[in-house]
Amino acid sequence: MILLIDAGNTRVKWALAEVEGQLGAWRASGAVTHADLPQLEMMWGEATADQGVDRILIANVAGNALRVHLEYVLQRTFPALLPHLGIEWFASVPRLAGITNGYRNPAQLGCDRFAAAIGGHTLAPGLPIIVVNCGTATTIDAVTADGRFLGGMILPGLGLMASSLARNTAQLPQIAQDGKLPDGFADNTDDAILSGILAAQSGAIEHACAAHQAAECIISGGAAPYIAPMLKVPYRIVENIVLTGLHAASRGSAE
Repeated sequence: MILLIDAGNTRVKWALAEVEGQLGAWRASGAVTHADLPQLEMMWGEATADQGVDRILIANVAGNALRVHLEYVLQRTFPALLPHLGIEWFASVPRLAGITNGYRNPAQLGCDRFAAAIGGHTLAPGLPIIVVNCGTATTIDAVTADGRFLGGMILPGLGLMASSLARNTAQLPQIAQDGKLPDGFADNTDDAILSGILAAQSGAIEHACAAHQAAECIISGGAAPYIAPMLKVPYRIVENIVLTGLHAASRGSAE
């Protein structure tokens, strides 16, 4: 079994899977905020109580402090196993698992975006796709039919957009990103803000799909259920594209 961990800027997502098992067919999975990281010891302990862990693969984009904290929790959870097993820290490389990294400096590409590209290409082989991850930031990336990562866009996520308006304007409120939009133009401030930030997100995604002539948009992340219904392009929601990509990458070899 392999323990896959996606350490993002707001939450840490994880899944336990068979290395050669179906992508996304997790034996167990979960997520915690950074403040709740100690809960992972109990969650991982329960998930692995009756099955061994052979590998631990982590994509971390949240900095060294979170890396140290994760190492501490893993050591407490697997005290006898970890000294022999070690931790694999996923990183962007020039080529891995069918994806050619087209970034000017391949190592500079965020490892979560690289993993998401691998996941998207594995789920839609032979198709030009746009891979979107809607988290703290929204990343929108293009992958060719033959697996070349071309690059993409990064913009503030729904929550950041809403918070920025509330923080930097005198009379605009903080809104919830999960509100229901009315048909047509908004006739109140909360709906006008929600309509604007959803249009900004979906518009950027549609622009990328048109520029890339994408056959499909694969969209993931906590805000995906709110953004996806706004899209006027073919899309597929994947619960955690980064974990899916890590799972696929665990079977490949780097070049």
